[in-house]
Amino acid sequence: MEVVLLSLLFGIYLFIRYFVVDHETPAEKDRRRFQAGIDLIQLRRYEEAHAYFDSAVKAFPKSGLAYAYRGKCRLQLGNQHSALYDLTQALSLDNTVSSSYLDRGIAFFQLQLYQEAFREFDKAIWYSRGMEPDPLRWRAMVGIHLQRISQAEQDLRRAIELGDENSVYVLKQPPFTKVMLS
Repeated sequence: MEVVLLSLLFGIYLFIRYFVVDHETPAEKDRRRFQAGIDLIQLRRYEEAHAYFDSAVKAFPKSGLAYAYRGKCRLQLGNQHSALYDLTQALSLDNTVSSSYLDRGIAFFQLQLYQEAFREFDKAIWYSRGMEPDPLRWRAMVGIHLQRISQAEQDLRRAIELGDENSVYVLKQPPFTKVMLS
């Protein structure tokens, strides 16, 4: 009898706990909280988005997403060093955001730090489970600079399988095409 009563009380406890506890992750809450700024980025209004996320970082200094989006804005505005700082802060707060690794890799690529860029694109591919074409294409671009042509070609072909049209263009360019001498 006691076992049945304890089981019933435990079942009620689990039922209540399931419906009372908040199931949203901090990143999901931040994404909802910063939706206005995310919309500005999608509209390519980077100056306004930068101002929005600059104030968001000040209001929520523990938000990795706020740093990540401010870093994305700085990268688009051509300030790679500040973007690297923000993206590093974002990853120190939440290291599972694959887009932060991608943006860090792009910043390193633009600064011609190809080894660092390659490592960041590797991480972006790993965290996206290889299901996003952009990190694959960018890693291929770095692979070309590092003379890793066969791996770059594999990355581009995988990106094409994922529907990336930009990779088709890159694959039609040297060093992947044979030049015919007349």
